[in-house]
Amino acid sequence: MSHLHLSLLPKTRPLLLIAGLVLAAHGSASAQSAGSWLLRLGATQITPEVTSGDLSRPSTPGSKLDIESDTQVTGGVTYMLSDRFSVDIPLTAGFKLNVIAAGSLAGAGKLGEVQALPATVLLQWRFGAADAALRPYVGLGPTYAHFYKARSTAALSALTGGSPARPTLLELDSKLTVTAQLGVAWRFAPRWALDASVTKTPLKTVGTLSTGQTIEAKLDPMSASVGVAYRF
Repeated sequence: MSHLHLSLLPKTRPLLLIAGLVLAAHGSASAQSAGSWLLRLGATQITPEVTSGDLSRPSTPGSKLDIESDTQVTGGVTYMLSDRFSVDIPLTAGFKLNVIAAGSLAGAGKLGEVQALPATVLLQWRFGAADAALRPYVGLGPTYAHFYKARSTAALSALTGGSPARPTLLELDSKLTVTAQLGVAWRFAPRWALDASVTKTPLKTVGTLSTGQTIEAKLDPMSASVGVAYRF
């Protein structure tokens, strides 16, 4: 009986090999298929493309602002609703944006800084088959741009009549808007992929000073992200 068992092993090896290949192919095919979860970790650079109005009176005509870019560690969670549709939630601890003088105030330097926390949910459409190594995608969804912990500088106080004892304070209105996304995912291992995307967010906000002055600005940030995603 043991002799018969041993003689069958060579015959079953091709079957075992075929079964293994089928399982491996199935694992690849489920890389971005319905029901899959993807966790992502990487970095994002946010670059506001600012169009500034003038600071309201009393101020020098042409008093404008600009905002510098910032880069932070970011992540995300993606759930595949189907082989093509997915829902993505980008994750971030926020960005620190420096507000600098522009227009007739150019050269005055940094006027303040503000923390920005964009809360976004994206519905994505992925091109290609679920088992494709390279899958471009587009996304669209709502964004709530939350601005908090705004701080002003001595330069802003000097320009607006503040003093060390009573510095000019700055606030930036939070806004609800929409974000459009273009990206691509490249699967380099059965459960691992490199993910890169760019987003554009039309965003108009109002800055308010403790002096009562206001300034309107279109920030319209462009963001570029790259990260590594793991499927489970």
